[in-house]
Amino acid sequence: MMVTDKTYKNTNRRERIIFLVKLLVYLGVVYFNLEHPPVYDKFTWLFKLTNALSFFLGANLVISLAWLVILSWYTRRRNRQRPIEKDNFILGLNRISSVLNTIFLLLAITFFFGVNPLKFVTSITIVAAAIALLTKDYITNMINGLIIMFSDQLSLGDHVRIGDVKGRVMDITLINVVLQNEDDDIVIIPNSVVFTSIVLNQSKQNIRKLTIEFELDHKHPYTIRGLEDRLKASIGEYSRSYSPESFSLKTMEIKKDFVQFKLQLLMPQTNRDIERQIRRALNVEILAIAERGLN
Repeated sequence: MMVTDKTYKNTNRRERIIFLVKLLVYLGVVYFNLEHPPVYDKFTWLFKLTNALSFFLGANLVISLAWLVILSWYTRRRNRQRPIEKDNFILGLNRISSVLNTIFLLLAITFFFGVNPLKFVTSITIVAAAIALLTKDYITNMINGLIIMFSDQLSLGDHVRIGDVKGRVMDITLINVVLQNEDDDIVIIPNSVVFTSIVLNQSKQNIRKLTIEFELDHKHPYTIRGLEDRLKASIGEYSRSYSPESFSLKTMEIKKDFVQFKLQLLMPQTNRDIERQIRRALNVEILAIAERGLN
């Protein structure tokens, strides 16, 4: 799916409208603060509230403006081949914006309660340093998450294998990577585990590798060529969905009672439904061979 000019313009227009609305609210709050209406003398809490609101909105406007400028620069600088909402750089930018907005929201709360922001920041820094020693794994996950977001190694929608887990990347957060496996189960993997595991990204190769490992005992006679021909015939109707020359049947291990095989083939285009059908057809044929042999 390509990012069309219409999609980008709609996204950019929506963000600009939100920015203008926040700017109008901010100007209105600042105007009332400067005019200092009589109602502030009766309700001091309202004056504190508008001060806190103007501080937060001001910081939020700066963050939003920076977000819009960076988004415009990045989108025009690079010819993106995936939707904006699935771009890692934009994903990381959104996460950082959320963190900054949260920090300024906490500072705005200190304005409302009349706490000195400098003392508050100093206290928070000391507390944060103590917490950091206790939550170093959490912080490591956050740093690793930002590294993943600002790289092209993993992207939303990619089909990957992380360690022994295979699936499609559903989300990348500051803490973990969320995968959806072939059984539609949601698997959550900490970012630190992603960094210390072997990661295979099949989507970066623009292909999908289908692998099936199975065992056959010696109670029925069979040959490698006969077994390969039988399995190829079982998925003959899907010959256009995979590369026939990529079909590979390997003997992994020969034991006294059984032989272990690995079957692999490549699909030029990722199609989860077709992959399931091919896998099902192969599994049915393997079970039939295991029960009755090649006859």
